[in-house]
Amino acid sequence: MEKQQSNRSRIIGLRLTPQEYTEIRVRFNATTNRKLSDYVRHVLLDGTVTIRTRDQSVDDFMAEMILLRNQLQAAGNNLNQAVHKLHTFRDSADVLGWLFTYQAQVTEFFRKVEEIKLKINQFADRW
Repeated sequence: MEKQQSNRSRIIGLRLTPQEYTEIRVRFNATTNRKLSDYVRHVLLDGTVTIRTRDQSVDDFMAEMILLRNQLQAAGNNLNQAVHKLHTFRDSADVLGWLFTYQAQVTEFFRKVEEIKLKINQFADRW
């Protein structure tokens, strides 16, 4: 069985003002259609077009999580560097100085973890 091809050989010429064209492009960009010609065909023949919708709360959640992930990653890198530096010390005076610095980094790390927990709980409560 052969597949019947649909050759589109008829052309409809349509002139638009720049504002009309911009409006059509805006509506087209909000759809799932990949080609403008497909979009126009659907509107003319079917009258139905699938429009993408975005959940603003998910966008807000993802923006917050990305920011918190970057902060957490930076704090984790600082801890890693501090522990690496500990392994280079040879006498106890250097180790004591390092401990004070390290304690501040650990405190900052746990503060960030608590901030992340709080944000996740806030988003969970909203949903």
